[in-house]
Amino acid sequence: MKGTEAAAVESAAVRSRGIGVYAAILGAPEDNVPEQLAARVGTMFADAAIAAAGGGSWSNPALTDRDRSIAIITALTAQGVTDERLRTHLTLARRHGVNDAAPSALMVLLASYLGFPSASQAMETVTTTRSSAGGKPPAHASGSTSPTS
Repeated sequence: MKGTEAAAVESAAVRSRGIGVYAAILGAPEDNVPEQLAARVGTMFADAAIAAAGGGSWSNPALTDRDRSIAIITALTAQGVTDERLRTHLTLARRHGVNDAAPSALMVLLASYLGFPSASQAMETVTTTRSSAGGKPPAHASGSTSPTS
């Protein structure tokens, strides 16, 4: 394959991977992802986001999907993002194996580094997301249900 053809194939592969990532994030069929994302953020930004998601950040085998979920929840919390984006990633984190206690424990940890205002705002979203998903609040941030552990 010539350089231009190889680049076009790689570009199509990156786009396809990115659409797959956003399909998982949005809970949408892959065919609907470009249109659904463009409706939220515009076509130019959607195309750039899909390309970024299809690149190394979401496909690097050094991180599991669970690792990525925790990292993204941390980044959103640090930026004060507590809206639908955080709720979406909390829901996705559950699908990636993050149990009900982990986001609460994460917010307690982040409060020490980010400050209580940011972490408490995010904790409100954690609580409402857990409630709407039918989860139970953890007895302790450590995930233990025993008052002596």
